[in-house]
Amino acid sequence: MKKKNMNNQNAVLAKDNDGMPVLKFLAEAIKPKGTFFTPFNMISLPIMVLGFVIIVIRFIKGIGAVTNLTQEVPWGLWIGFDVVTGVAFAGGAYVITFMVYILNMKKYHSIVRVTVLNGFLAYVFYAGALLLDLGRPWNVINPIIGNSFGVSSILFLVAWHFLLYMIAMLIEFSPTIAEWIGNQRARKILSGMTLAAVIFGITLSTLHQSGLGALYLMASEKIHPLWYSEFIPILFFVSSIFAGLSMVIFEGSISQKVFDSQISEKNHRSHDGILHGLSKICTVTLFIYFFLQVLTFVHGKHWDLLNSPMGYWYLTEMIGFVLLPMGLFFYSYRKQNIFLIKLAALITMIGVIINRLNVTVVGFRWDAAVHYFPSWMEIVVTLTVLFVEIWIFRWIVTRLPVLRDSPSWVKKQSSKL
Repeated sequence: MKKKNMNNQNAVLAKDNDGMPVLKFLAEAIKPKGTFFTPFNMISLPIMVLGFVIIVIRFIKGIGAVTNLTQEVPWGLWIGFDVVTGVAFAGGAYVITFMVYILNMKKYHSIVRVTVLNGFLAYVFYAGALLLDLGRPWNVINPIIGNSFGVSSILFLVAWHFLLYMIAMLIEFSPTIAEWIGNQRARKILSGMTLAAVIFGITLSTLHQSGLGALYLMASEKIHPLWYSEFIPILFFVSSIFAGLSMVIFEGSISQKVFDSQISEKNHRSHDGILHGLSKICTVTLFIYFFLQVLTFVHGKHWDLLNSPMGYWYLTEMIGFVLLPMGLFFYSYRKQNIFLIKLAALITMIGVIINRLNVTVVGFRWDAAVHYFPSWMEIVVTLTVLFVEIWIFRWIVTRLPVLRDSPSWVKKQSSKL
């Protein structure tokens, strides 16, 4: 078995460029590899084709042709899920880089690249989904070029943070690209920029994760009292920590099976230890989040709202998707139960989705005569964005040294620094 793993690893390493002209190497790398007719491909391809058709219709006929958005409810599923929820799941990037590069926790170094890649793609696609939701998408460039700057707007802050953070994550990931194409000089320069990019990125993340919550401070009369409070920015920031780490656990568990040949035996063995460490962090942050939720609830004096349909839904969220996964994380950490860690991560992810949609969709204008519900076309486009991201993620992981070890020359280069 050990010999088989070593052979697989050598076969994978041969995909890195070793003296071939870059353009010729890239032309070879673009070619499809592996089995095409897989269940995931057969399910995702028709949805993506239909989604692209809907996107074309949206830009030709306008946003009203494909969505149920109105002047009263201008933000729906594309903002609530694609942006507000998706960015929370991308929080694992700034948490893991902080742990590895700032706290020097080398235990988690093997998952840095894949986590940063996940975060970068999430921001590119989910922030890119904003173009679909804007009535005049061509105006998205205004905050960048200085036209109607709006420096007092939270959206201005979020727009700049998104752009700068994507650049920071690209710099963090760029040594991987340099290793893949075999450019040792570029890799040396880009690696020297990594720490500065990490510090800059962490600063931006802590600000815009809470900044997304700050957007809803202006909607105090439109959001249900059980989900609105002046602490929404803090709650969004804290929840991005366990949301991002739960995504790391979820994605990592799948990658261990799907990309088995890409992962060295050493990293396979260390995977369980990484999950144990992440479960401990999730336990603590979930406890802090629950404490803040209780604090805001008591401060708001909303006891009478509990005995209502929305109150029952609020209790379901707090008990079933905050307390329950917190208990599972704590128990699984003490008992070193990997299955329960993965289960707790999945429940946590569902809970984050529910909470963000409660703030942005379910609890938004909850008392309106006609409540917003996304059209089937909005759902298809959301799935399209998600599937395209997964396709690109898979393409990168199967070609670049993301999960597998770096080329041998990297160790020699690092030893000289």
